[in-house]
Amino acid sequence: MENQEKSKHIDRRDFIKSAGRGALGLTLLPYLYGKAAASDRIRIAHIGLGGMGNSHMRWFANLPEVETAALCDVDELHLGETNERLAKIHPGRKVDTYGDFRRILDRKDIDAVTIATPDHWHAQIATLAFQAGKDVYGEKPLSHNVREGNMMLKNLNKYERVFQMGNQIHAGDNFHRVVEIIKSGAIGKVSTVRLWKTGHSPELRPAGAQVIPKTLNWDMWLGPAPYTDYMAEKCHGTFRYFLDYSGGVYADFWCHIADVVYSSIMPKGLKRVIARGESPTGMGDAPKWLDVDYEFDDLKIFWTTVPPNVPGAAQRGIGAYFEGDKGTLICDYDSREITINGQTVTDISEIPQTNPRSPGHQQNFVDAVKSRVQPESNLAYTRELTLPMHLGLISYRLKRELNWNADKEKFAGDNEANKLLSCKPRKGWDLT
Repeated sequence: MENQEKSKHIDRRDFIKSAGRGALGLTLLPYLYGKAAASDRIRIAHIGLGGMGNSHMRWFANLPEVETAALCDVDELHLGETNERLAKIHPGRKVDTYGDFRRILDRKDIDAVTIATPDHWHAQIATLAFQAGKDVYGEKPLSHNVREGNMMLKNLNKYERVFQMGNQIHAGDNFHRVVEIIKSGAIGKVSTVRLWKTGHSPELRPAGAQVIPKTLNWDMWLGPAPYTDYMAEKCHGTFRYFLDYSGGVYADFWCHIADVVYSSIMPKGLKRVIARGESPTGMGDAPKWLDVDYEFDDLKIFWTTVPPNVPGAAQRGIGAYFEGDKGTLICDYDSREITINGQTVTDISEIPQTNPRSPGHQQNFVDAVKSRVQPESNLAYTRELTLPMHLGLISYRLKRELNWNADKEKFAGDNEANKLLSCKPRKGWDLT
């Protein structure tokens, strides 16, 4: 059983490798075109330098229109290691390093920031960046709760900023083609979509009192989250298995596969949410596994941890299965199969290409910063995409069905649930 559980644990390196075959690989193409003039470059700083933060650094460092201006992390080890990696990409170039992101936002010479911190910091840093006149490329999930997403959108519009959420697979050709097929009506009106991602939260065994590493500013790492004594299990790579900082496998992967649903259908009129899950063993509190049923005006979406009992699902660790009145379509990041009248094909050549293909997720952001036109995975869109994920976690925490008023964006007559739409920052850490 222990080995089985380990095999179900998410390996983010495998995910990045998989995504790299599609959307991520595109980001390196502009590097072939040579250097851009200094006056045309976007000066970017990177905030949060764990695994994904280092991916941000590499992707943008290989774009000729981008100049890396600064690096920031609350852990001096991360900061030093990333600086060394950057030096290998651009030998001889020196950048400023910081332990407090606010010093980056104070700099007038920085145009944009990327954010790859734990989820509980996403919204505050992005909002402060908008207020400081910076554009933002922010990792998913968009925010830690519903109200934070609203705060971000309000400030983005007020300060006329540009935002791209880092769900890199959004730029992939396969997702673009699925959207074209669904929108064409080839499988008819879609009434049900089944989404899944295999993988359980790991068992994190308490290790007792631990000394805060000298290189780590633990108070800053916690920021707006409730104070707790330091434990390595709560920090860095395993933070996402604690609800104060994230939402487990579900929050990690919802936006990646639900993205293809929202791009093709844009569900409206969410009415009911009911989640079923299991608490993890060990010290984490994000669900070990989670299944969520969503009912919209004319659509049902089912999220499961185990692949649904439909053709082709068992072979895919993550996927979407669209059920239309004329046929079905199943897809993951790199593949798709359309079944109509009992015949299964991978494409329908008669359906024209109508969606512009992405130059790469990061290049799309850089182009948007220059043009001042919002990129593909913009904030208004990703707020809509992210909201149901938050509601699923609230249903899990309360262990009951919830009724949602989509127009008012609140639960109907449910004060207990509505309180969980936001989270009061720790005293002294409401910086917005």
